[in-house]
Amino acid sequence: MKRILLPLALVIAFSAQAQVTNNTKAKVDPKNNKVANPVVEKPKAKLMSRDELRACMDQQDANSKEAAAIKEEQASYKANAEKIKAEKAGVEAGETALAKQVGEVRAEKEAILAAHAALTAEAPKLEKAEFKARSEAYQTRTNAFNASFEAVKVADAEQAARRKAFGDKIDALEAQFKAIEDRTEKHFDSNDKWKAECQNKAYDENDEKAIRKEKAAAGK
Repeated sequence: MKRILLPLALVIAFSAQAQVTNNTKAKVDPKNNKVANPVVEKPKAKLMSRDELRACMDQQDANSKEAAAIKEEQASYKANAEKIKAEKAGVEAGETALAKQVGEVRAEKEAILAAHAALTAEAPKLEKAEFKARSEAYQTRTNAFNASFEAVKVADAEQAARRKAFGDKIDALEAQFKAIEDRTEKHFDSNDKWKAECQNKAYDENDEKAIRKEKAAAGK
């Protein structure tokens, strides 16, 4: 059987016609009669409503104000920590001074007790004048000890009050730190919520202008 061979020009014509027929969405450039690729329009992003945009803007403003407030609170905490650090040295110096006073009073007490025991043991052998002199010296020393003991009691009470006040400040500083920590965590959560609900969301610029105008009128 003989094969029928089509002229080359006719084959090309059929091929071009087939391409045009298969690509129903193709566009033909009238100038050069070439087939162009179809233009596919991207779907338009859904815009936020004005109420949604307003809520997002309000949340963003609130987050910014909260960030500034947290920063101020952190500065306050740092200042309080520095004050307590300086006060700690004074409290520790007071503890050292009190310990020295207590040690001296205890040593004097032991010495007085020893002197009393010696005077009692030696009294029968002493001359009346010597016994009187030693007794008076003992009494003078005892009176001085009593005054020192009272001074130590006062110093101990003052140091106890200073110690308690310092401890209260430490507790307050720790509470302030915990409050800042909790507040910061909530702030991060609020930022994450804003990012999820508002960030990169399309909106109408006219809505934004209108909302900012509202805020300006309200003094916000």
